[in-house]
Amino acid sequence: MADQGFKPVAGFLLVLNFCMYTIVAAIGGWAINVAIDHGFNIGTGVALPSQFSPIFFPIGNGATGFFVIFAIIAGVVGAASAIAGLHHFRSWNNDSLPAAVSSALIAWGLTLLSMGLAWKEIVLHGRNAKLRTMEAFVIILSVTQLLYILAIHAGAGAAIRSRV
Repeated sequence: MADQGFKPVAGFLLVLNFCMYTIVAAIGGWAINVAIDHGFNIGTGVALPSQFSPIFFPIGNGATGFFVIFAIIAGVVGAASAIAGLHHFRSWNNDSLPAAVSSALIAWGLTLLSMGLAWKEIVLHGRNAKLRTMEAFVIILSVTQLLYILAIHAGAGAAIRSRV
């Protein structure tokens, strides 16, 4: 029972991260839908304008396109990481730890990349409330995902010490 000390913390962070990653992916999907609906309308036989960018977003600023793309990738990978972490949470042993940690580290790395783009978008100004929400969630997720990784490592360390 001594190895269960960090399990409630890890479980709470797992559920929190899953919900937040899902919200980030949903808001990112909305932003891509807006960009597709209100982006460049090119007719047949018409050449693309010289300033055309496939990452052009009519909402936000110059960093919005990059931020949204990377935030969606981080959101999907983070949600998948939380689902993989659920298996480790249920078994809570060292056999399932490597899969949970490796997927969590990949999700955290993508979240940090998205966080950097979120900071750039904040510096450039000119975005709406939904993009501000997504920025805030990505910045918070960069911390909570790290805390989740630390919690499952601490739980593994406690499990090893209790067996010795």
